[in-house]
Amino acid sequence: MTDFPDNQISQKSLFLKDEAIIIFIKNPQLGKVKTRLAATVGDVRALEIYHILMQHTKAVTNDLSTEKYLFYSTFVDEQDIWENEKYHKSLQYEGQDLGMKMAVAFTETFQKNHSKVLIIGSDCLELNQEIIKKGYEQLSHNEVVIGPANDGGYYLIGFNFNRIGERVEKVLKEFFVDKEWSHERVFQEAIEVCQQQNLGYFELPTLTDVDEEKDYLKTQHLAMRLS
Repeated sequence: MTDFPDNQISQKSLFLKDEAIIIFIKNPQLGKVKTRLAATVGDVRALEIYHILMQHTKAVTNDLSTEKYLFYSTFVDEQDIWENEKYHKSLQYEGQDLGMKMAVAFTETFQKNHSKVLIIGSDCLELNQEIIKKGYEQLSHNEVVIGPANDGGYYLIGFNFNRIGERVEKVLKEFFVDKEWSHERVFQEAIEVCQQQNLGYFELPTLTDVDEEKDYLKTQHLAMRLS
């Protein structure tokens, strides 16, 4: 098992906001995004829809009064729609293991002295700012907040590191290390970790991730874009 980064809090970290949001995206490349969607609409249309999803995610997060961490899949793009002044840009942890990617991203934000940290992807047109703000609000009373998706996964998960205390590394490993992903019990397994670790948790509304054509057709009217 790969070790997490060493705990090093820089002087600059002391000036960052208490709340942070992690956003995982894939670099928008033809044939590399939304492959399940592409199976019915084709690679070109799938890429167009992925751009819409990213624009929506940016619109939802752009004005949040939090630190924003954008993690790319293959390379950091300084010339894309995400303003360099608003988003801290970096690469996701190397390898194919989604759980380790998320664990390392959470660890890095924890080491920057953030206490309330959420992670989202760029797949959900039903996600809005009110839901994200509700997540932060609930982290004032719970160790964990989680937003279930209709497919059995989750579109958001977050932690209050101050409430978790000295168990942060252990808790992150329990949630993310040596886990199977992309199956219908991902959300339920996360709830079971909360129960096993005696962590207070709050469930946000169940939303739809856009994985297939039917998901996009159901939620496309909610797409937000920044001019």
